[in-house]
Amino acid sequence: MDRTDRPHRTGRTGGTDKVMTMKAAVAAFVHDGDTVCLEGFTHLIPTAAGHEIIRQGRRDLTVVRMTADIVVDQMLAAGCVSRLVSSFVGNSSAGSLGNLRRRIESSDPEPLAFEEYSHYGMVCRYLAGSQRLPFHPLRSYGGSDLPRVNSDLRKVTSPYPGPDGEPEQIYVVPPVNPDVTIIHAQRADRGGNTQMWGLTGVQAEAVYAARKAIVVVEELVDDEVVRSDPNRTLVPAHAVHAVVVCPRGAHPSFAQGYYDRDNAFYRAWSAISQDPDRIQAWLDEWVRGTADHAEYVAKLGEEYWAGLAVGEALSEPVDYGRRL
Repeated sequence: MDRTDRPHRTGRTGGTDKVMTMKAAVAAFVHDGDTVCLEGFTHLIPTAAGHEIIRQGRRDLTVVRMTADIVVDQMLAAGCVSRLVSSFVGNSSAGSLGNLRRRIESSDPEPLAFEEYSHYGMVCRYLAGSQRLPFHPLRSYGGSDLPRVNSDLRKVTSPYPGPDGEPEQIYVVPPVNPDVTIIHAQRADRGGNTQMWGLTGVQAEAVYAARKAIVVVEELVDDEVVRSDPNRTLVPAHAVHAVVVCPRGAHPSFAQGYYDRDNAFYRAWSAISQDPDRIQAWLDEWVRGTADHAEYVAKLGEEYWAGLAVGEALSEPVDYGRRL
């Protein structure tokens, strides 16, 4: 039995049961005009959540995503996004994002407001947002052209002397506090204690920076599973407002230990995205034409998923010890 097909282990939690369907979570926490963060760095990208936002026809969103990639291109094509905040745009080693380029370069079919930062600048924005700070300092914009195109990259005078004993001018970035952050992870319990492993990014900081948080997971597990390996809990229950169980919900990105990256899809998207009509046909068939992500998964078929299957590479057990 494939790992994504096995029955969910659903024990009781000590706190509130936050499990919701994707449809209900998006309806409850994503509204027109919101600032929505979708985080996951190459790995565990919340694609299924982006698709549900498209199905529900959300409009005028500000999307915050460090690495704006295929899911952002699809949301742009669906007319969901009016502003993008990012530090990278592209089809993750497979080419360009056609719809995003048309929006920025030609205002086709309409302009896209674009705020550009460096990767570390975005990390600092999340850090400031998660700590409710007014800004976060960093050195990496010295000598950069980015301050010319982004007026929110500003300098302040340090209250402490620099190496020469004189007050130092240093760049700062503003906080980001999304209305909702959505992340994908391997597993969580019903209360929202969320565990992930493999390649991670700024998911925890993005959750803490937000007013609300939706966690999408490959599987739901008992409290005891989480407690048996607590160091894997990157996002604790108190920061989570909804838990959505959505196997294979990161496709075409990958979920370590569950399925591989769909490199063929990334390459195919470069061609699809060059043609606006072809994009809309793809959205009509695969997103707007499917009731939910389970139908999307079924439409791809088990033979397709077999090609993305991964073998086991088990971690060695850790003895946390206990009182006798």
